[in-house]
Amino acid sequence: MNMEGSVEVTVKGKSEQLVVAVSSRALFELEEGHQVYAEQGEREYAKYQIAHENDVLKPGVAFALVKKLLALNVDNQPPRVEVVLTSRNSADTGLRVFHSIKEHGLAISRAAFTRGRAPWPYLHDFGAQLFLSANPDDVREALSAGIAAATILPEAAQTSGHKELRIAFDGDAVIFSDEAERIYQEKGLDEFNRVEIARKDQPLPGGPFKPFLAALHALQSDYSAEDSPIRTALVTSRGAPAHERVIRTLRSWGVRIDEALFLAGKEKGAFLLSFGADIFFDDQQRHCDSAREYVATGHVPFGVKNSLA
Repeated sequence: MNMEGSVEVTVKGKSEQLVVAVSSRALFELEEGHQVYAEQGEREYAKYQIAHENDVLKPGVAFALVKKLLALNVDNQPPRVEVVLTSRNSADTGLRVFHSIKEHGLAISRAAFTRGRAPWPYLHDFGAQLFLSANPDDVREALSAGIAAATILPEAAQTSGHKELRIAFDGDAVIFSDEAERIYQEKGLDEFNRVEIARKDQPLPGGPFKPFLAALHALQSDYSAEDSPIRTALVTSRGAPAHERVIRTLRSWGVRIDEALFLAGKEKGAFLLSFGADIFFDDQQRHCDSAREYVATGHVPFGVKNSLA
């Protein structure tokens, strides 16, 4: 690879392509224009974007992640990763976005401009396994359609300059279903631990991000262990004795996760910074609000904690 921040690797296999859809507001800093739209309406917003058509947009929260994803592609080989742009702009006002993509050197050629409508109906058509957006309603609709999705939160701290793509996940209601979380919410920690011990040999059902984690694992399998440009981590509030069911579940799925941090209730932010996460996915808003002070964070509005909110 010859893109900035890439890692020289030896590709061994031929896994399916990973497709990630990202909204223009997640990829670029568009809050000023969004404020014009919110306060003055679509017509003035269109005038604003056309007037600034040649002004290159600044990177947004998901920009560094997208750059690392695209850096996984190797010259003269079929792309391992494709990034698709989605935007509620019209194609006319979206010219500024594509101009910025070109100026930043991002290899993005596919896009859906929907002029105020939700883009999620096109995500399956593009083959997207992950959708990142600044619009919580679009994210909820994508999750309902069976696509891993997260709301990119603003004001995230910058991650470190390591070359690997590092992605961290919460467990319950993200990688796994919210089955265990429901017991914890309804009956408390003691009953949660009792049930998890009793069911330690029974794999947890998959959550919304299980297919995306599996797709990352497939990509990792294409590289030697020493050369893998992708590293994953489970960062969970679980602790012993509830750890065993998680480990056995991942084993039963045949999915490798590189690091597992069982924090038993400790705040996650400092651990995510030490891991160097390019992005962290969690279902609980309070964990996301803490994590985004350290790393880019995506809120996954799934499971019992979000239905109670």
